[in-house]
Parts: sequence; C-alpha cells; structure tokens
Amino acid sequence: MNLLVPNRESSKEILSIARRWLDEFGEVALATVVSTWGSSPVPVGGQLAVAPDGQFEGSVSGGCVEAEVIAEATDVLVQDRPKLLEFGVAEDAAWRAGLPCGGAISVYLEPLRLERDASYLDKILAERGARASLAVLTALAGGEHRLFEAPGPMPAEVASCLHLGESRLIDLGDGEAFLHVLTPPIRLVIVGATHVGQVLADLAMCIGYDVVFIDPRTAFASKERIGDILTLTDWPELSLRALGLDPRTAVIALTHTAALDDEALSAALRSHCLYIGALGSKKTYVKRLERLRGAGFSEAELARIHAPVGLAIGARGPAEIAVSILAEIVKVARGAA
Repeated sequence: MNLLVPNRESSKEILSIARRWLDEFGEVALATVVSTWGSSPVPVGGQLAVAPDGQFEGSVSGGCVEAEVIAEATDVLVQDRPKLLEFGVAEDAAWRAGLPCGGAISVYLEPLRLERDASYLDKILAERGARASLAVLTALAGGEHRLFEAPGPMPAEVASCLHLGESRLIDLGDGEAFLHVLTPPIRLVIVGATHVGQVLADLAMCIGYDVVFIDPRTAFASKERIGDILTLTDWPELSLRALGLDPRTAVIALTHTAALDDEALSAALRSHCLYIGALGSKKTYVKRLERLRGAGFSEAELARIHAPVGLAIGARGPAEIAVSILAEIVKVARGAA
C-alpha cells in the first residue's frame, strides 16, 4: 500500500492555524460567527484567527467586517476578555463583498492563551483527526468551554444540534452560549484514478472535501497524475478496510473494470457510508446489478447505488461529468429533496 500524504494545510482549518500560532506567539484571538441575519457569505460557525503581529487567516463575512474584527482583536488580547461584536452590513458594503443584500452578523471574539487553552485546542484537533463529531459549548459571558463528544452524555438540545449538524446560540439555563458543532469534512473516496476522477478530486477539494484515491493500477495511480493526494494502491476491499468507511464518506467507482468496481461497491454496501456511486452506462449497470445480486445483496441494498452516477444535467466529457457527480454528492449530503 502506498500512502502519499498531502503536504498542505487547508485554509478552512482555522483551529489548526490558531494552535500553531499559540506555540509561536503564546496567544491568539479567535473570531467565530455565532449568528447571522439576511445575506451572509460565511455561515454560522465560520472562523477567523488573528495573531498578535496582525497575521490573520479565515473569514467571518467575506470582507465586510474583517478589518473591524482584526482591530478589536488587539484589545481582546490586551484585556484577556471575550467580546461579542454586532455588525449591520449595509447595502453598499454588501454589494462590494459580493452579497445580494445587507444583513446582520454577530461575531464572538475570544482570547486564547498557550498555558490555558492549548490542551483545549489539542483535544478538538485530535477528535477531528479521528473523524469524530463533537460540539463545543462556549459561555459568551466568560468564555468557558465545554466539549461534548458523540456518542456520549449531553443535554437533549446539544444532542439535537449535533445530530442535525447545526451550530447556533442556545441557553441551557445559566446564560447564553454558542454551540459550535464540528463534524468531519465529507471524505470522497475515488476508486479509479481516471480523468474524471482527477477533475472530481480538484473540484471536491475546492469545496473543502477530503479526497482519497484507490487504484491498484500503478500506471493510473502515479504521483505524476495524482500529485500529493492520499493514494491507496491495494485492491479496493483491502484499501477500504484500511481506510474505514463512516457516515461522512462517499465512495465513487470509476475504474471501468468490473472486478475493481464490484469489489469497491460491495465494500461500500456493507458499510454505513454516506453515498455510493458508480460510473457506467445503463446496460453496464444492469449487468453489475446481476453480479451483485449473485453476491447476495438485496434490492434494498442495491438501491443505495447512484448509477449512472451524477445528476442528470446532460453532462458530456470528464469535466462536466465530474461536476454532475459532485453536485449529486452535495445534494445527498445536504439532505435536499
């Protein structure tokens, strides 16, 4: 098995950046969108980290209020006290930031200290590295944090938000708090490092998905073709077993080789993964179903396979097919009708 580990840090991993800056500077300000109204390019839970030297990563509004938040960060670090910032985004500022209309944003800005908060961030990052779901409850008045892991004991309202993947302001009886639900990113496992797979990988990473290739054919799974994306070169059953499939994982069979695709689909059908897709014509799909029925899979299980894969948008060529596949995965992940 060949593991090509990506040498890059996603711009969305703001907590990783904040943790690194804690080691470098001893302190960092962390801004989190806790509520929005009207037009907002950054959803609730969006974050921005600000270092003492003025460096910043992330976004809380797409450009409307970042300058004010960064300026306030200096005071928050000096006072070592959190602050709730309220912003009304005017129509002209909204248009400059690419919003169709104005709105309102509440941003919670908190100071983090190395000696006080390093272990807190380490715990979150460890859980995220293990693809676990957790919720962080932050008391707005004092900034105290409580972590809730799934599965585990937690208040009913926290459990509901965690199940829905919904971050929001709540009140558990001791003051207003922000519940930040952190679920692992969608992981896209592409079985078959084909041209469609290459384009699909690029598109998926653009929207924050993790991507893994599986292909035992070394000519396809070369670093020259795939780059630094994690690549497993055992046969699909062994590769998927080593990787592990969870409810935030999508599996796409693209090899055009029946033995490889069938093995990948069989492993996916035996799991609780989010999405299963297979490329091929309707005629190919009928033959594939016959083989999978012969392997003992029921009609209900086979109905989980999206094939021909992708939304029916009349896609032609690898790039458009990749767009249709990613759109269908997003649709399923969001629970859209």
